[in-house]
Amino acid sequence: MNRCVPLLILALLLPACAGPAVKTAAVPNATPPSKWRTDAGPTMPLDRAWWRQFGDPVLTALVEKALANNTDIGVAASRVRAARASVQLARAQLLPTLDLGADGARSRSVSPFGTPLVQSSGRFDVEVAWEVDLFGRLADQRSAARDAYLASEAARDATRLSVASSTASGYITLLSLDAQLKIARETLAAREDSLRLAKRQFEQGYSSRLELQQAQAEYESTAQLIPRTELAIAQAENSLSLLTDEAPAAIERGAVFDALAEPDIPAGLPSSLLCRRPDVAEAEYQLAAADKSLVVARKNFLPHVRLSTALGRSFSTTQVDPITIWSLGGSILAPLFQGGRLTAEAEKAGAQRDEAAFAYRGTVLTAFREVEDALASAKRYDEQLTLVKAQRDTLIETLRIATNRYREGYTTYLDQLDAQRGLLSAQLSVVQVRASALSSRVQLYQAMGGGWSADSIDKENAE
Repeated sequence: MNRCVPLLILALLLPACAGPAVKTAAVPNATPPSKWRTDAGPTMPLDRAWWRQFGDPVLTALVEKALANNTDIGVAASRVRAARASVQLARAQLLPTLDLGADGARSRSVSPFGTPLVQSSGRFDVEVAWEVDLFGRLADQRSAARDAYLASEAARDATRLSVASSTASGYITLLSLDAQLKIARETLAAREDSLRLAKRQFEQGYSSRLELQQAQAEYESTAQLIPRTELAIAQAENSLSLLTDEAPAAIERGAVFDALAEPDIPAGLPSSLLCRRPDVAEAEYQLAAADKSLVVARKNFLPHVRLSTALGRSFSTTQVDPITIWSLGGSILAPLFQGGRLTAEAEKAGAQRDEAAFAYRGTVLTAFREVEDALASAKRYDEQLTLVKAQRDTLIETLRIATNRYREGYTTYLDQLDAQRGLLSAQLSVVQVRASALSSRVQLYQAMGGGWSADSIDKENAE
């Protein structure tokens, strides 16, 4: 033990070898605004299972199925598992190691008297070794690994939120395409009636061939909408199948598009967004891990102190009694010349820390922008939907008047044709704008964190 004392004293005198200071960038803080730019009106608390507020059990089942089966979530969960193992590995570096060794041999040799000497020998010992974390390097490694683990947890939650949002938006798009297909088929039936009327009037001499050709062209133009919309429906179903980890197949529908409820705007202050969004939490943990890794890189310039002891027994047929063997010692390994390797590692760790700092600031600012965009979209699409519905109702009456006047011979087919085109465009616009309004709420729930927060991370597993 006395021989180890000078080694420890020497180690305590070497903190000045802690490596050069690494210059890091001064990244400004991302200060949250006091309030959102867009006043969305009445709000409600943010619900973790926000997709249920659309009032469609099939939508709820699809989202929950995607959360259970999606492959991207499985990949993220595997990364969490690997990060947890890294924490356990870093923790193990702080603990002593215990090894048991045993060996045996049987040999035949020549004795000093020139006679054969046959002997059996054996040995076993127990060895304990421990690296003394004198300067906290191993503890910092463990802290960096733990922050990386928490970042992987947050990344998994971000993936879950993205999958839930994509599934909800995909289902809304699918129902809107169903509604557009219904409008196209109903409009095609109306165009077919108009075409028959144009043929009859042309045959009776009440209209020209031009009007008949116009009616025929309008019918064919409307017919083109059906295969195009059916293709979009098939692609939307395939996308939803992929999200739920299934082969492309038809997707069950629940409520019709018009029956989907419009969730209220979720409440939340800009400052609370930093604690709620999983991608912000991920960037924060990555920054913390980068800071700890930089500290570790600088502490690599310091000596490594290692203590070891061993105790065992040796026996042989040439010995009268087994012999107890033991050893006790320590070592200090201080880097003197590494060819610039340690300096380069420290500079690399500093650059990675700057990268994480800039990434954190960018993630925070992006989060604020996404919420502002979603709030503005929800409000403006609601306003646009009111206007386009009024336009649709006006065009319905316009078409009725134009059709009656054409049947009575007071106007040409061109007036009815213009009214039909305007109504079809307005009807499709109503569906598309409402789909955008619903999707903007999905985007808003995603932008606000959607109930996935740092509180949901199981920190106890990393303890």
